[in-house]
Amino acid sequence: MSDATVFTPGSRGGGSPQTIVVQSQAPGFWRGWLIKLSLAALSLSLMVNVGLYAAYRQYFASTDPPHERYHSGNAKATEKIAILKMEATIMPPFTERLIQQIDHVATDESVKAVLLVVDSPGGLVTDSHQIYHRLQKLQKAKPIHVQMKRMAASGGYYIAMGAGPDAKIFAEPTTWTGSIGVILPRYDLSKLAATYGIASDPLKTGPFKDTLNPLRPMTDDERKLWEGIIDQSFQKFISVIDENREGLDRDGVKALATGQIYTADDAIANKLIDEIGFQEDSLESLKQKINLKNPRIVTYETPKSLMDIVLGNSKAQTSVDPWKSFLESTVPRAMYYCSWLPPMP
Repeated sequence: MSDATVFTPGSRGGGSPQTIVVQSQAPGFWRGWLIKLSLAALSLSLMVNVGLYAAYRQYFASTDPPHERYHSGNAKATEKIAILKMEATIMPPFTERLIQQIDHVATDESVKAVLLVVDSPGGLVTDSHQIYHRLQKLQKAKPIHVQMKRMAASGGYYIAMGAGPDAKIFAEPTTWTGSIGVILPRYDLSKLAATYGIASDPLKTGPFKDTLNPLRPMTDDERKLWEGIIDQSFQKFISVIDENREGLDRDGVKALATGQIYTADDAIANKLIDEIGFQEDSLESLKQKINLKNPRIVTYETPKSLMDIVLGNSKAQTSVDPWKSFLESTVPRAMYYCSWLPPMP
């Protein structure tokens, strides 16, 4: 507080004059309130913007068709071979982008054949099957060949089966493939928790509601439950190979489905692939199949959404909330994946 005005009025009733001091608030007082109000406004603004982002995330997503890019061949040719690529872990947003390209190619009458290029360690079970399903529909209308690059393992091999039984599968001399199987990552931190006096005691409505809790050992009943769940995905994997590889029957696939990696030489010996060669070889084979000598070879690029541009991130359409990301990382996910470590959500 500081003195602002001092004045002495005349006396009343013969008394002595009185001095009256009028005091005002110090500048620091108002500064503190301004800071508090500014912080409150900033917090409110952040909450509103996060809410708008969540509500309109799908609105901001790109709805444009994939952009076609010239790759090679006769640039003036009207008939095309389309190269579709899965060169990432099979999970969002890459699943949706490849499916969008598959659907676009399916409606483009100038595309006469497709080369699926796979360079992936696999990924989520559901995403792998979504891509497989779309490719199965496409191969009924247009022939597909597959080119495996560095790795086409687990889910990477699964989506290759979407090309159908008539497809020819090529692998480079140093390609790794196989890893046929399912994994559900889990960590047992119970001994570490006991060392530091940490206990998990959730309130739950059933014995399996907190199953896979890493802070306690898994029970025999839980293990039996999850083994049954992932075995269904495993049997699905075996079935898609059995249905799409004419040189293998179900028993033959089961013998190979140990989760192990196969080199290109091992893969061709076990009839998992058809030929060892590079992309130019698989393209030449596809040209012969459709009887086109010099078609235009094209690839595709998914248009960037507004959120891609703003965030400068290929995963802009996924959550940026760290707490949400943490919670999603704890959700059980069966995977056709060539690793013991789960991919980041």
